Amino acid sequence: MPGLNLTRAEAEERSALISVDSYAVNLDLTRGERVFGTTTTVRFTATEGASTFIDAVTDSVSRITLNGTELDPATVSDGIRIQLPGLAADNELTVVAEAPYMNTGEGLHRFVDPVDGEVYLYTQFEVPDSRRMFAVFEQPDLKATFAFTVTAPAHWDLVSNSPTPAPVARPAGEDGGARATWTFAPTPRLSSYVTALIAGPYQSVRSELVNSEGRTVPLGVFARKSLMQYLDAENIFELTRQGFEFFEGQFGVPYPFEKYDQLFVPEFNAGAMENAGAVTILEGYVFRGKVPQAQVERRAITVLHELAHMWFGDLVTMRWWNDLWLNESFAEYMSHLAAVENTSFTHAWTTFASVEKSWAYRQDQLPSTHPIFAQINDLADVEVNFDGITYAKGASVLRQLVAWVGQEEFMAGVRAYFGKHAWKNTVLNDLLVELEAASGRDLGTWGKLWLETAGVNTVKPELSLAADGTIESFTLLQTAPADHPTLRPHRLAIGLYAMGEDGRLARTRRFELDVDGERTEVPELVGVRHEGLILINDDDLAYTKVRLDPSSWAYAQQNLSAFAESLPRTLVWASAWDAARDAEVPAREYLKLVLNNIGAETDSSVILVQLRQLATTLNFYVAPEHRERSIIDAADALLVLAESAAPGSDSQLQFTKAFALHARSQAQLDAVAEILDGTREVPGLAVDQDLRWELLTSLVVGGRAAQAQIDAELERDNTANGQNAAALASAAIATPEAKADAWRKIVEEGSLSNALQGSAVSGFTRVHDAALLAPYTEKYFEAVPAVVKARTLALAQQILIGLYPAYQTTQATVDRTNAFLDALDGDSAAVRRTLLESRDAVERALRAQAADA
Repeated sequence: MPGLNLTRAEAEERSALISVDSYAVNLDLTRGERVFGTTTTVRFTATEGASTFIDAVTDSVSRITLNGTELDPATVSDGIRIQLPGLAADNELTVVAEAPYMNTGEGLHRFVDPVDGEVYLYTQFEVPDSRRMFAVFEQPDLKATFAFTVTAPAHWDLVSNSPTPAPVARPAGEDGGARATWTFAPTPRLSSYVTALIAGPYQSVRSELVNSEGRTVPLGVFARKSLMQYLDAENIFELTRQGFEFFEGQFGVPYPFEKYDQLFVPEFNAGAMENAGAVTILEGYVFRGKVPQAQVERRAITVLHELAHMWFGDLVTMRWWNDLWLNESFAEYMSHLAAVENTSFTHAWTTFASVEKSWAYRQDQLPSTHPIFAQINDLADVEVNFDGITYAKGASVLRQLVAWVGQEEFMAGVRAYFGKHAWKNTVLNDLLVELEAASGRDLGTWGKLWLETAGVNTVKPELSLAADGTIESFTLLQTAPADHPTLRPHRLAIGLYAMGEDGRLARTRRFELDVDGERTEVPELVGVRHEGLILINDDDLAYTKVRLDPSSWAYAQQNLSAFAESLPRTLVWASAWDAARDAEVPAREYLKLVLNNIGAETDSSVILVQLRQLATTLNFYVAPEHRERSIIDAADALLVLAESAAPGSDSQLQFTKAFALHARSQAQLDAVAEILDGTREVPGLAVDQDLRWELLTSLVVGGRAAQAQIDAELERDNTANGQNAAALASAAIATPEAKADAWRKIVEEGSLSNALQGSAVSGFTRVHDAALLAPYTEKYFEAVPAVVKARTLALAQQILIGLYPAYQTTQATVDRTNAFLDALDGDSAAVRRTLLESRDAVERALRAQAADA
């Protein structure tokens, strides 16, 4: 719908005409299951006589009053925008409407808990969805104060940006239910996308902290009633206190809001959202059973990421979405820095290297890659730019910038930035000016090379050795892909590693240098004996792909598990994976490296990533004639790893899950069934409810269980988690009839919530025989236009990405994608980008298969 897509030009024109003072928003959440009442009064100044529009995605509009004059809703409102003609210097606009609840994770999302039938609501407004709850000038640079008044069932708890007031009782509704009204105090000046409302019978744990200026800040952690028994609130509070201490010290500005609530909400599309003082977090971070430590660490990083946004994003906000990357990259960098320097997660840079950077490198090699500082012409551009460039590459480049200017200088610049721009909107240059002043470095050229160009460089060594292994010359060669030929300056470290007497591979020497241009001589290594491994980009300061010299690579393959520290080991893992993805190393060689060394890996996040990459390699990179045997052999190895791991360990749990994912021989499926029913004991392994679902789904995919067993398990676990797991398992049933039923529910009916649809999509593609999915290749391309037209962005993206026929890894799939793209109209940028990325994955897989064959 054209009106949904606000352009940058429209936003600039509007912000030149008006300045917003305040919103008073009155909501009635007692009107049933489909819609809620929303009345907005907004006060703003304007160029006298000008005309503009306000955004309001509504079900119906009953009244519009501008400066005392009634406007005809049928004339000025199209359900997306309301036209405002003939403005005065000072204006008051009131819009009375009804708006629909959403089940897509956008706007005001409504969820019914299957455990007790209770209703839970929450908002998700980034990028452009506050307009789904109230009438608003939906752009970040039109900041204002917001005062929410909400009528809802009296037994609910309500949370917004301002502290929750005492409710006032109201007359019972037609259903006899008790009602109350909460009148929240106005917020500070905020962008509308960081306002929030969370409503329902949420339960909470309360605490407080005293911040750097001696002010007591109330804290709350919230979840649904049926999840409270699993909520580890003390862990969240501890991380929050550590984050407050670190960020207030680093930023030089006390926490800017009155309180800090963190709410775990159902069916959330992202990891979390930085609503000012009322952060919403993915409910999957409330752990019902044992999870890998990697997930615990990911939750910690998420908590710290959102807290960093209270300053960078909420206190100081980007003027337009061009600087979305800076908003997210800054929070991502600072969350890892805080984790390393002020929490127990001292190895967070290892996680950053294995998770964030691998995402960035992958995204930056896609045909859709773009500069970090992307030109955002409209909201459609923003929505597809929440990607690995915006988050992970941006954060990686910030880390490189810190290495370039120095951490103390970087933070001094940040402190000056906050001091100058609090409660305002900024552009990138506002920060760079302060960093230049603090560091004395000219960042103009640096910014152009790093922020305004796309693509990732590769740095590899060129060396000559004497007969006794002494290095005679050592040069770093920098290359760039042909499509993005920029060579960049890199500040990086080189580390020398050798085996110690304790049998551990440890660093014996380290030095930093600037790498620039095609060739950089390294005289520091001339005359040094090459006795072990030379690691380029030691400590992972630079954003670049790295190759090892042949001697170091051979040494690493033999001694990968002997590294004393996790980060250098992770960098070798990353280099190996990158070579396999680039078809430089046969896929089965990479499999051997993983399966021979992962049992000794101690970092949970690294294990998690390696197992994901193992799955990609088995399903897509191994040559087809070797795939079945490779998967069976890998599953056998994973079962051995699970049964030989320390009882109850993180590794044991991850290896068991991976075994269940890949099990396909009858003997392997027998083992899965025996672990599930308890007749085969894996010492120390707790088969809790979530693991039961994974084991059952393994049997379903293998044809050893069907809908009856899924229904029985759902009866045992009729919760939101259980319903999602059941949706996945049902879609994974290995019959044509089950696939057809799943396709109908996902693609044709379109009535599933975001969470259930996502689960069903994941299950649909879980097959041992890709032929089961072959009939859906053409159906996919036929369905795309209707899906895009009928669904919101979140639901359409789930389908377009998740159901793309990637398992038909053939040139025919590439050709069919090309034909579809050739016929695509010019207004389908998001669809084009999604299919370009999916096609690229198939082309990469074909190259890898050829190398493996």
